[in-house]
Amino acid sequence: MPLTSTDHIIDPAYAAVRGVGAFNVVQIEHAEAIVAGAEQAGLPVILQISENTARYHGALAPIGLASLALARAARVPVAVHLDHAESVGLVREAVEIGFTSVMFDASKLPYAANVAATRDITAYCHRADVWVEAELGEVGGKDGAHAPGVRTDPDEAGAFAAATAVDALAVAVGSSHAMLTRDAVLDLDLIARLRASLDVPLVLHGSSGVDDTDLAKAVAAGMTKVNISTHLNKLFTGTVRDCLRKDPGVADPRKYLGPARDAVAAEVARLLGVLAAA
Repeated sequence: MPLTSTDHIIDPAYAAVRGVGAFNVVQIEHAEAIVAGAEQAGLPVILQISENTARYHGALAPIGLASLALARAARVPVAVHLDHAESVGLVREAVEIGFTSVMFDASKLPYAANVAATRDITAYCHRADVWVEAELGEVGGKDGAHAPGVRTDPDEAGAFAAATAVDALAVAVGSSHAMLTRDAVLDLDLIARLRASLDVPLVLHGSSGVDDTDLAKAVAAGMTKVNISTHLNKLFTGTVRDCLRKDPGVADPRKYLGPARDAVAAEVARLLGVLAAA
């Protein structure tokens, strides 16, 4: 199946009020697992590569090109997305190597500066037919920089989306990045009010901290793209620990990375089903 752009994956789901899973790639096993899980579920998926992950690999291209190759070979629609990019240069690199969407995060800037920077990125990306996500109202827990009580104002969100021409908006509604427990309390009424104020899909960041029931409620209230990273990393790492505990003398990394990959694939398939059935 040819590579599918993020807007092709998101738009039909948006019209049908269905959630789409977007899962973060740290290494190639993550990308393989996410694609395998989507194929098991028979549902589309988004592979996300963050600026931090690009920095970890020394550049975007190694993990980015590998993810694009997996997306192109997948039996279900798969898009590759740049997540939480604060660097304009990294956005340009993602567009040049074939990413079909980017998330440009200027949320740390004052509102007017966020609008100006995001508008410039959107104009550049749209010339290349690349979909743009932005963020308004900081999502807590990102490197300790975001206040946990921040919420996105619906009126401001509507004005921001109109001024920047973004294709989707990540909003702060009670979730937080890097949560190891699934007990976040979402403001479902705020999600509904944001949905009513915007003509673009809403994105839920920090979804690892949201349990299955509230993921489904969030989608029903108006969320479309649901980002999950830490939850899968916790499962991946826990599986590796179990394998090494059972066989402390193992030297071949395939003996523990393979089971971890399989565990993540199964969880991706399950989570996609939760989001699609909401």
